[in-house]
Amino acid sequence: MNVLITGATGFLGSHTADRLLQNGHNVRALVRGSSSLHWLSGKQIETVHANLHDPESMKEAFNGIEGVIHVAGVTASKTKEGFYQHNQIATRNLLEATKRYGEHVSRFVLISSQTAGGPSLDGNPVTEETPPHPITTYGKSKLAAEEESRQFREDFPVTILRLPAIYGPRDTAILSFFQTVNKGIKPLIGFQEKFINLAHVYDIAQGIELGLFRPEALNRTFYIGSDRQYGWRELSNLASSIIGRRGLFVPIPHFVVSSIAGISEFTSIFKKKPSVLNWEKRLDVTQLNWICSIERAQKELGYKPQVRIKEGFEETIDWYKKQKWL
Repeated sequence: MNVLITGATGFLGSHTADRLLQNGHNVRALVRGSSSLHWLSGKQIETVHANLHDPESMKEAFNGIEGVIHVAGVTASKTKEGFYQHNQIATRNLLEATKRYGEHVSRFVLISSQTAGGPSLDGNPVTEETPPHPITTYGKSKLAAEEESRQFREDFPVTILRLPAIYGPRDTAILSFFQTVNKGIKPLIGFQEKFINLAHVYDIAQGIELGLFRPEALNRTFYIGSDRQYGWRELSNLASSIIGRRGLFVPIPHFVVSSIAGISEFTSIFKKKPSVLNWEKRLDVTQLNWICSIERAQKELGYKPQVRIKEGFEETIDWYKKQKWL
């Protein structure tokens, strides 16, 4: 299949492109003029420069394309409008371009987020049937992108994949966790154990491929992630053991998190890039349970996580060290 990927220059997008290439598919990456092509270098990936805010600029990118995987988006923004502009509106523009120029497109896969569904409120994993209850503008903007995609289901099949926290080689989002553990500190947010669904990027790429090709995925929404939930104490102990540091658990009270988030958001006013930890993000990191069920994906798509957490952490930490990130 000839596949167009947005966000292919990033962490998840580049791994998704790698998997498709390995399985014999042709990959075209829609990239911005300012994008770094570092993770695509030396690979048989065609690149087309276009702007997700200009549907007409994407016309050339759709020549011969049969499948679209929309990974691109923002996880941080200085304004609420920025989240909607880059997550909802950009998705709408890509859908419009697909309808207008993608005459051969038989599947559109939207990469969404667990935050669109919201955290577990009762300690049980959320499912696709759980009423969405996003708690941040980011989550609301991703849910809005999902709603945009559903408007085009009569034009071409759409598959929505909600993803949890992801780790693996090339990742920078969870890197700070490993860097902190490497300093002998095992941070804990609050005094109650918190649980997350954490998946290796190789498994997520597998899920995306299934979403693209399995007929059972047509016009369906799935949570894709790990087959169990992890507590931060367990993850910290595992990372500490692999790195070779005993480490000390350091609980950070929620009010301290809020204070740091407030200061971080204020100082970001004077910086070019938005702060990763801001006033709204504190809501995310202080939730007790970011857990979801992948049962539907397992039953309907045959999705099966392959990377065990210990082996995944070992590979990721080794990669960080080789890159001198740790």
